[in-house]
Amino acid sequence: MVDYQEMYYKMNRAMEKAINILVEAQRECEEDYLKQTDPPAESEGKEENK
Repeated sequence: MVDYQEMYYKMNRAMEKAINILVEAQRECEEDYLKQTDPPAESEGKEENK
């Protein structure tokens, strides 16, 4: 007989691994992007508030 419960758990474990891989890749890309962009200059922020 087919063990549907074990198949379900196997799929859930695989989905969790895939999601974790994607989340980690997103974090790394966001960090790389933030490192490559320059923060706005102080004078730019002050001019907008006037």
